[in-house]
Amino acid sequence: MVAERMNRMPESGTVRISNLVSKLRGEGADIISFSVGEPDFPTPDNICQAAIGALRDHFTHYTPSAGIPELRKAVAEKSRKENGIPCEAQHVVITPTKFALFMALLSMVDEGDEVVIPDPSWGTFEALVRFAGGVPKHVTLKAEEDYRMLPERVAEAITPKTRMVLTNSPSNPLGSVLEKSDVEGISDLARDHDLIVLSDETYEKIIFEGKHYSFASLPGMFERTITINGFSKTYAMTGWRLGWVVAPPSIITEINKLQTQSITNATSFVQVAGLEALRGPQGSVQAMIEEFRARRDLMCELMREIPKLHCSKPKGAFYMFPRYDVAMPSEDLTMYLLNEAHVAVTPGSTFGPAGEGHIRISYATSRKDLKEGMSRIQGALGKLRA
Repeated sequence: MVAERMNRMPESGTVRISNLVSKLRGEGADIISFSVGEPDFPTPDNICQAAIGALRDHFTHYTPSAGIPELRKAVAEKSRKENGIPCEAQHVVITPTKFALFMALLSMVDEGDEVVIPDPSWGTFEALVRFAGGVPKHVTLKAEEDYRMLPERVAEAITPKTRMVLTNSPSNPLGSVLEKSDVEGISDLARDHDLIVLSDETYEKIIFEGKHYSFASLPGMFERTITINGFSKTYAMTGWRLGWVVAPPSIITEINKLQTQSITNATSFVQVAGLEALRGPQGSVQAMIEEFRARRDLMCELMREIPKLHCSKPKGAFYMFPRYDVAMPSEDLTMYLLNEAHVAVTPGSTFGPAGEGHIRISYATSRKDLKEGMSRIQGALGKLRA
């Protein structure tokens, strides 16, 4: 009796594994989780104190639907200074990051419109495209091309029905980073074919090699780019559910219209915490990035000791996406590792057709757990035939 559109919406593979881990731990199992895309660092204390102060000041009522003016202004300033995006506060809507993606797709994609997406990529992209009535067109990312979304591959996927190109750099689950030439080439295609670019830049700060480039910073691209970003990964604020969307007037007005008819506004006192995150000390961010870099290097060493796993060195985010030499679907291998080794990973099939034959490992956990967990995986894989 449910709406037909719900048939287009699969359960989140990452959330499903996370829920299973919680259940097993509740039953007393010693599970090491490499499944969650969440920094294991505490939210910096200055950010927490800002929220506490807002609560004590009884800042607990409705705010303007697009967000408190101070935070919108701070996001615009950050976008101009750090990303080169020529935006002002009126081009910003404050909202949970995942909901920003939801609203962007619902407001811009009609039934039957094609949306070019990377494959592998975060499963939520395809799920939301389908829910909006769109048709995902996969661009297969290849190891020999550093898992970048190359303009020539995007060009091959464009048809007269194409409405949007969706990008994510650094990538979840690959850790790959688009180069300037990739951003420029895809931008050229967007202008030539009158397309919208939806750019998920959530991991922009977590880059170890290379540099982040925002599509909206290029000439003629602000008018056709929706930039999604947020606080979850950069400031270890996943549970706060706060982010933003930047877009030109014609698009941001429609997105805010959806916000007014859905959640109304982002949580009031959390917006105050977001303002402190952007304008307060940034030392904790740099410390976290350096720790992720050290863990990335450690994981590359540990991975080389496991003959059945093969992975290139990621340049950003906090994920490894190894290919495995085992005759088993990724869903089955995931359950095998959970039951046999008590290690939780995410099946590659969650991230698109090209993800099959891989598993995603998040190294957003302690070095001690990384060593123990990879040792357990090595032992469990050693019992299987290639």
